[in-house]
Amino acid sequence: MAAVAELRATFASGKTKSYDWRVSQFKAILKLTNEHEKDIIEALRSDLNKPEHEAILYEICGVKKSAKLSLKELRRWMTPEKAKTSLITFPSSAELVSEPLGVILVISTWNYPFVLSFEAVIGAIAAGNTVVLKPSEIAPATSSLLSKLIGEYMDSSAVKVVEGAVPETTALLEQKWDKIIYTGSEKVGRIVAAAAAKHLTPVILELGGKCPVIVDTKANLEVTARRLILGKWGSNSGQTCVSPDYILTTKEFAPKLVDALVRELKKFYGKEPLESPDLSRIINSSHFNRLTKLMDDEKVSGKIVHGGQRDKTTLKIAPTILLDVPEDSLIMNEEIFGPLFPIITVDKIEDSFNVINAREKPLAAYLFTNDEMLKGEFVESVSAGGLSINETTLHVSVLPRVAIHTKAFFTLEQMPIILRVVILLYF
Repeated sequence: MAAVAELRATFASGKTKSYDWRVSQFKAILKLTNEHEKDIIEALRSDLNKPEHEAILYEICGVKKSAKLSLKELRRWMTPEKAKTSLITFPSSAELVSEPLGVILVISTWNYPFVLSFEAVIGAIAAGNTVVLKPSEIAPATSSLLSKLIGEYMDSSAVKVVEGAVPETTALLEQKWDKIIYTGSEKVGRIVAAAAAKHLTPVILELGGKCPVIVDTKANLEVTARRLILGKWGSNSGQTCVSPDYILTTKEFAPKLVDALVRELKKFYGKEPLESPDLSRIINSSHFNRLTKLMDDEKVSGKIVHGGQRDKTTLKIAPTILLDVPEDSLIMNEEIFGPLFPIITVDKIEDSFNVINAREKPLAAYLFTNDEMLKGEFVESVSAGGLSINETTLHVSVLPRVAIHTKAFFTLEQMPIILRVVILLYF
């Protein structure tokens, strides 16, 4: 592929290793984001009917913060780090020098098509690599805009965009890369990993999963309801990898939680949520049909206690709550990735830990409680990519994405100032 050959030649020239070049690309990203904010908002509205405040908060601001952070920290990241030597090598000195790998392939996703594309690109540039971005064809307006803006503002000899669908992605995966970054489903993740294995290419896979949220009887009910709504429906109508997938609470507390959620949902989206300009739509008819199938499953169709309205023309599904869904139902055996929120009830809140740990390790797990002992048990007992207490989704703004491979946890009360960090420093 000619594009890859050109990128290799650019990397071999050493241009991308310089501090000044990297800085110029971060400044270009900030400039294109500032000068085309309205175009970005319109593209996101076209693809997802994403409300303007969501587009600015979750997508545009995220890119700006990552670029600004890189500008601030780049000199430090590039500075060699002193390393200790042993008595055997006395009087030697040593240091660790971070160096780029070469040519990076970024295959981005459709649910946050602007920010998740640029964060990976920023990480690759920060490390001094050349990069190919393959945006998701499922978000065509944003893909087209990314191609146009990156071509106009950034160094086209080092940063390229390849648009297309399966054939184009397949052709890209046949090439030899120095690293591949993929965000999306487990199904495609396996395809990417298999293709990378042929060249022994290292891969970063950011995949999804079912993210549970435990709600204790000692939680502040009103605050909990609002934060659950923000994390579930206020985050792209549930089409977010760390969005809470299902709730675990006690049998006696569940009705109170449902009532609180319903009250607050009316404040957020009104009495006719399908008409609300603040509710994102489902990305396409395929995903709409998949979510409809989950709702219409005979095991859960009678469990809907709120919502359930849908409009195939606008691809909107109202915020939907399901109570006491069986664990062998369809909705509990795949990542929902949409506005459906099932509730599973347990006898004791501590039983929730066993329910979570009996399943695949979640990408994120959440707990709402004011019980300090329960917080400790949650951190000790539950294994997940990230744990958060009394919040949902905000931890990705505090912890580096590489923390997904560790047991990191975040408490909202401990971190009042939220800072977004770039996803990759050096490869």
